[in-house]
This record gives sequence, C-alpha cells and structure tokens, in this order.
Amino acid sequence: MSVFMAAAVQMRSGTDPQRNAEDFEVLVRKAAAGGAQYVQTPEMTGGLIRDKDARSASFTSVDQDFVAKAAARLASELGIFLHVGSTAIKREDGKLANRALLYGPDGELITTYDKIHMFDVDLDNGESWRESSAYEPGTRAVVADLPFGRLGFAICYDLRFPQLFRAEALAGAEILTVPAAFTRQTGEAHWHTLLRARAIENGAFIIAAAQGGLHEDGRETFGHSLIIDPWGRIVAESSGDEPDVIFAQIDTAQVAAARSKIPNLKNARTFEVDQVETQLLKGAAF
Repeated sequence: MSVFMAAAVQMRSGTDPQRNAEDFEVLVRKAAAGGAQYVQTPEMTGGLIRDKDARSASFTSVDQDFVAKAAARLASELGIFLHVGSTAIKREDGKLANRALLYGPDGELITTYDKIHMFDVDLDNGESWRESSAYEPGTRAVVADLPFGRLGFAICYDLRFPQLFRAEALAGAEILTVPAAFTRQTGEAHWHTLLRARAIENGAFIIAAAQGGLHEDGRETFGHSLIIDPWGRIVAESSGDEPDVIFAQIDTAQVAAARSKIPNLKNARTFEVDQVETQLLKGAAF
C-alpha cells in the first residue's frame, strides 16, 4: 500500500497536561473521522510550560503520561497510526526528553525519537529561549517502516539542520515529519521556506503539525500546519493559528518519481574543504 490519508493536527496546548490530553483526543477523533490512517500532532502536545518548577512537576514517565496513555488507547480504538509529535517525558535518570511517540493500530508503541537539536537563542524582540536547560538532547536519528512507507523523524528546531533529513532520506525515508512549536517571529520568516526546501532537496513528503496562537505560558506560536509533496508543493495548510485538522492523500510513488527526475541523493559526492589563508598587500585599498 503506497497511498494513504494523512492528517496533521494543529493545537494550542496550555499548561495543564490533562486538559491538553482531552483537547488532543477531540482533534484526533476528528482526524480519524475524516479518514486519516496516519495522524500527527504538534511538538509539546502535552503542554507548553515555561516555568521550570511547574514543568518538572507536570510531566512524568511515558507509562503515566496523560497524552501517551490517550494515544495508545485511541490508536487501538480508531485503528490508526498515531504520531504524538512530541511531549515532555521524564527519563529514568529524572531528566526530561522532548520525545516523539509513534503508536500502531494495535495500540502498541512502535518507536520514539528524542529531539536532537536544542533551541538556545536570544531574539531581537527580547525573547530568550534555553531549551537545553529544560531537556536532554537525543543522540540518534530514527526511521520507521510503516505499511505505506518509511517515516523519518524530526522535531521543530531540527528543521534547521538539513543533514538530519538527508541522513534519513539516504536511509530510505519517504515521509519526513516535523511537528513543531515555531515562534511567531521565526515562523513568519522561515517556516514555509525551510519545510519546502527539506521536501525538495530530499524528494520526500513533509508532514508538519504545528502549535498555534497565544499560549497560557505567554509564548506565541505560528501555526500554519503543512503537508508538502516531494516537488515542494503545499498540498494542505492550516489557514492560521487556530486549532485545526488538515488532510492530504499521500502517494509514496511520487517520491520515487521525484528522485528519478532529480537524483541528487545518488549524485552526491564526498569532498574536502580547503581553507586558504591570504595576506593582504600593504597599501591595498578595499
């Protein structure tokens, strides 16, 4: 089976994981009712909580997490592949991971992915983010074989590191996933461009479920969940930042077609970088 219906769920997660899990369930049911066989939710589905102490107190292990338990139950009940784009999961060492969870139609956890790249930045609008102070970064890329194609994982800021997507494409990924909570400022500037670039340069579908709007913890996210085909065309998009579900029929045969027209994955070559030092001539004017 190479053709399937995909859905990207856009959310506005607050600071209460239990309430977020309830909102998650409503939207996932809407996606399944629309015929989706694969459903993806955004980064931090379980909650966006800026306060360190509140964040630590709100999240727990995967077997106790509100969203994870709801996802396992819904995947089984609805007979879908349910991809929790990410939520905060407490690891055995007590640290938090920004973790994606993929459940199969039997309700079993197929695989997980921990976000590798941490968003540490001071923005010119006064916002400051230190994701590495809250979460332990992952160390491995992940691809998973599903009945309709091979899925590659990424989360939000990973989008700015094309080597991750290239590695997954070279490992056979046909569908690249980028659940996110992009800030409004960076989303307006780069969200569409970066996602289309990752689709084009890897000849792959992109599915990117997003957080959107003004959240309880004060941050504002961009929304505009997207599904993009291997030619870089946007085939589905949320109209703004409100909670929403978007759908697209995915035919992974388009991946092979795109890669045959532009075989850059096959044509890539290794190379070295020469660093040339120059000595400016005395009196030279520039």
